[in-house]
Amino acid sequence: MDPVLLSWTSAQVRAAEEPLLAAGVPLMERAAFALAGAVARELRARRGRVVGGVVVLLVGPGNNGGDALHAGAVLRRRGVDVLALALADRVHDEGRAALLAAGGRVLVVDDVDIAVDRARGADVLVDGILGIGARAGGLTGGAGALVERLDASRDEGAPVVVAVDTPSGIGVDDGSVSGPVLRADRTVTFGGSKPGLVLPPAAHLTGVLEVVDLGLALPDEPAVVRLEDRDAAALWPVPGPDAHKYTRGVVGVVAGARRYPGAAVLATSAAVLAGVGMVRYLGDVGDLVVARRPEVVVGPGRVQAWVFGPGVSPDDAAQRRRIEHAFEGVLHRGEPAVVDAGALELLPEHVPTHVVLTPHAGELARLLSDRGHRVTRAEVEHHPLRSARLAHELTGATVLLKGHVTLVVGAGGAVYAQAAAPAWLATAGAGDVLAGLLGAMLAGRADDVVEDPTLTAAVAAAAALVHGRAADVSNPGGPVTARGVALALPETVRALLADA
Repeated sequence: MDPVLLSWTSAQVRAAEEPLLAAGVPLMERAAFALAGAVARELRARRGRVVGGVVVLLVGPGNNGGDALHAGAVLRRRGVDVLALALADRVHDEGRAALLAAGGRVLVVDDVDIAVDRARGADVLVDGILGIGARAGGLTGGAGALVERLDASRDEGAPVVVAVDTPSGIGVDDGSVSGPVLRADRTVTFGGSKPGLVLPPAAHLTGVLEVVDLGLALPDEPAVVRLEDRDAAALWPVPGPDAHKYTRGVVGVVAGARRYPGAAVLATSAAVLAGVGMVRYLGDVGDLVVARRPEVVVGPGRVQAWVFGPGVSPDDAAQRRRIEHAFEGVLHRGEPAVVDAGALELLPEHVPTHVVLTPHAGELARLLSDRGHRVTRAEVEHHPLRSARLAHELTGATVLLKGHVTLVVGAGGAVYAQAAAPAWLATAGAGDVLAGLLGAMLAGRADDVVEDPTLTAAVAAAAALVHGRAADVSNPGGPVTARGVALALPETVRALLADA
């Protein structure tokens, strides 16, 4: 696979920088030149030209501020009015000298009101307060107050914000947000992407992400991966000329009830439309399922993967018994499974990695609390990566935490962060479609995911990508329905494979 975006921790990036710095490679100058180019493009887009533009730098005490100051010097030599607001008693000496020598100005901030006025008058605001060396806890003091004021006043005429390496104040390695952050329109990051730029909840603060290659020899194993379309195509179970329905995979679906029949229809429809060899349905609404999707076979039989739980309520004794019985096959025959919604509380104490849990934040909080780790939904939302990792450690399962950025945590420390889904996909039934889609993929690659424990997380991430793409296909840029997303799956998969 050739993922579109790999992310490395701050420690991995610093370790890769050390030999180049020791050899005298001018990494800061390279970074600053690229940053200046990005700011110049924003000036041109906003004003039609670079000369005469106004740029204000928010400068902290470290190398991040040094990058901003050196970039400011490059811009000043191109005819840009550059003012640096120093938010610490001491800033990068060489960067400060370079900016002053180019004719720029440096103002030490001791009055937040004055700093806010100067910043609001800019065409482009460069956030160079904190970088990958920032301590936990986010922005505090005057810098925190300034950023909070600026972010609260964002409107149509506000400056374009360009973040240096990362938006200041985010958790660089985990995407956490523990204080004020100035939301970026563009983030220019150096050497390689950082996890906090693609992980929730900080990912929505990054804006357009631009990665500048500094020639670092980064590790082969990144901390976070985001798949792109060609990666999903490579993972898709495409039938060969000798295929038949059993070699293509049979997925068993235990979902829905008379009270919630739609979940059964959506999950089975998604599995059929994703191209699996056969779908078996177990439950009390088989008549409704077949009426809407006649390809589905009702009743027990040979199954290569399972989907448990969509539309199964706690008081549905019959469906719960079916799920508990089917879990025996998962544990004793090694069948992959998707465990969603009502099946999560029936999860055995420990399961193989080819079992994929698909909770939202509230469901994950209940799962963790039931296993002795009291957490709230809000805590999961604030620390999703930590929560998903804990669930993986406690259960053994691969964990797909649903959200605007979907996280997948699996074997071998694998972490995927997929952000293909439009916000319109936050709609009733969308999770049922994802469960059926993922079940189809697992059935088509059942032997592979059992043999290679690390593959399940990649397959789950690919399912999340396709799910989001199908939402766009169903109604680009507008409202979607779960049924519409399911119906868009064949065209989405066709286009995915055609472009690979």
